[in-house]
Amino acid sequence: MAAAQGRLSDGAGGMDKAKGTEEEARHKGSHNASNASGGGNGSTVPPAFAAAVEALRAVRLRPQIEVEATPAPKRLAPHAYALEAAVVDGDEDLADGRLVLLHDPAGHDAWHGTFRLVTLVRAELEPEMAADPLLPDVCWSWLTGALQARGLAYGEPSGTVTRASSHYFGGLSARPSASQIEIRASWTPREGLGGVPDTAAHLSSWCDLLAQVAGLPPAAPGDASVVTLPQRRDPQSR
Repeated sequence: MAAAQGRLSDGAGGMDKAKGTEEEARHKGSHNASNASGGGNGSTVPPAFAAAVEALRAVRLRPQIEVEATPAPKRLAPHAYALEAAVVDGDEDLADGRLVLLHDPAGHDAWHGTFRLVTLVRAELEPEMAADPLLPDVCWSWLTGALQARGLAYGEPSGTVTRASSHYFGGLSARPSASQIEIRASWTPREGLGGVPDTAAHLSSWCDLLAQVAGLPPAAPGDASVVTLPQRRDPQSR
């Protein structure tokens, strides 16, 4: 899966940036509790965080969206769980991204809660779309609109929308120019019973954003083609 491997930071939390390491990559196949806790140090996983992670794993997704667990950053919060995703059409990746669930049982002043969702989404753009001066505002509205469309309550949204273009010269001059959009964002999901946010709905809204960035039509309500996330695999399966 050519999913996003970029640097993630929680702008609203003012916390350290985290980047995947070679050691994390070697353990990419592991979905066990130590990875879910973000530290792999044997610390006890809080029940609210465990419930939030299990809810993520039970989500049913469109078949065009491939999602799998990936090593979570270790410095953003005491507990973290990460997913990476790609929108695939045949052999082509139309968009990709990463979603990280953070949890600090003691709470975080900037979050105004104990949970935080951090995301990176990116996709290639058609030249005419890349030239639209309103594109960054539109992309941000796709994110907030995806959350609002599912009736989700959230707070402290923060993020950036970056548009980049590449032009090739010399030995690479035969390549056509390319443009890419990148959305980095974080928000605080409102907590429900037992202090657990509706992470399943937040993941679904994030996948709605991925699909929209990739140019897919909206999925019909109750679409029978949606599928569940892959079941947890043995860490030694890869």
